[in-house]
Amino acid sequence: MTAPALIALAHGSRDPRSAETITALTESVACMRPDLRIEPAFLELSEPSFDDVVDRLVAEGHDEIVVVPLLISDAYHASVDVPDVVETAQRRHDGVKIAITKVLGVEQAFFHVLDRRLREALSKNRIRELDALVLAGAGSSDPVANAAIARAARAWGARHKLPTIAAFASSAPPAAGEAVRTHRADGRRHIAVGMLFLAPGFLSDRVTELALEAGSVAVAEPLGVDSVVAEVILARYAVGAVELVPLEAVFS
Repeated sequence: MTAPALIALAHGSRDPRSAETITALTESVACMRPDLRIEPAFLELSEPSFDDVVDRLVAEGHDEIVVVPLLISDAYHASVDVPDVVETAQRRHDGVKIAITKVLGVEQAFFHVLDRRLREALSKNRIRELDALVLAGAGSSDPVANAAIARAARAWGARHKLPTIAAFASSAPPAAGEAVRTHRADGRRHIAVGMLFLAPGFLSDRVTELALEAGSVAVAEPLGVDSVVAEVILARYAVGAVELVPLEAVFS
C-alpha cells in the first residue's frame, strides 16, 4: 500500500527568495523521508500552483494526498483559502482523498530555530549584549492569530529573561519600529528582533527596515530551511495520513 503523497502548501510571494526557500525546505523534508512523494505548492504568486501539483500527483496514480499548510498563523489563509483550493481539487478528481492538517503554528521547537537565527545575526553584527527583544510576525485582521504571536513573544522573552514585545508586519499594531522605540523609551539600547516568518519576502524586509531605522542592533533572518521545521512538517503529515485510514481498517 502506497503512503499518501505530501503537499507542503505555502502562500506564495512575488519575491523569488520565498519560493526558493520553501522549495529547499520541502527538499529537506524529502531527504528525511525518501519513501514519500513530497511536493511544494503555492496558493498564489509563485509556482507550482496547488492545482498543478494535485493534477500531476493524480496522473501518477496517487489517490491519497495530505496537505500541510506552511503557515505560522491559523488565520484567513488557513480557514478559507486552503479549504477552498482543496475542495476545488476534489471536485475535479472524484475518488481522490485529500486531508488538510493543522498549520505549523508556533511549535515549542521553533524557539530553537529562533535562537539559532538570533545568534547568527548577533555574530554577524558583533553584538555581545542584549537588553530587549522584539518578535515579529506577519499580522492579521484576526485577533486570535495575533494573540498567538503575542504568546510566542512572551514565551521567547521568558526563555531569555528579557522584556519582549510582539510586532506585526501588517494589519495590526505595533510595527517593528514602534516596538523597538517602545523599548528605547524604557531605556533599553541593545534591542534585537526575531522573525516568525518561514521565508524571506516583502514583509520580512519591511520588518528589517523599520527595526533598523528605529535603532535595533540586529535583526534575525526568518526561520528558513531547518531540520526542526522539517520535522514539524512530517509530524503534521503523520496525523493527516492517519486521518485518511478508514475506521474499519483501524478497528479490524
